[in-house]
Amino acid sequence: MAEGPLTSRLLVATTLLVEPTFNRTVILLLEHNGEAGALGLVLNRPADAAVVDVVPSMADLATDPGVLFSGGPVSPSTALALGLAKSGAEPEGWTAVLPPIVTVDLDHDPALLATSLRALRVFAGYAGWAPGQLEAEIAEGAWYVVDALPGDPFLAEPEALWPAVLRRQGWPLAAVALAPRDPTMN
Repeated sequence: MAEGPLTSRLLVATTLLVEPTFNRTVILLLEHNGEAGALGLVLNRPADAAVVDVVPSMADLATDPGVLFSGGPVSPSTALALGLAKSGAEPEGWTAVLPPIVTVDLDHDPALLATSLRALRVFAGYAGWAPGQLEAEIAEGAWYVVDALPGDPFLAEPEALWPAVLRRQGWPLAAVALAPRDPTMN
């Protein structure tokens, strides 16, 4: 993983970002490198497909709701996974992102993964930015950059992640959590 100042942080879409792909999304940045750009996973977009239908070997490990998540618009046929490592677990089939959050090798033996993971979520696709693109979007006010908590990628009700992350930031971001989806309804 490429380390950069935003790696392992959350990008929270501001109310200026109304485009449907990223509206009210929360993204965990897995890579941020000025020369290569950035890569992250949208954490709060559950899809209709069950994990058992896409990656059957991981179905028993998948955290509720047990569905595939849309990780972003880039390479939607690529499956990526995040896990929550058990305390003191050896890195068997996974790599730390923001301990205890880890990326998981979906080709690894599920029985071995089960001994070291408390949670697992599978994503189709990812969000990506060219060099300088993410920094420009942040400067334009499209994203809030905040710290991630270990449970963020595994929330049982992923649709509640956007307001939950904003509320824990305190004033003034906490107030944004109450913004209506349609600003004309304010």
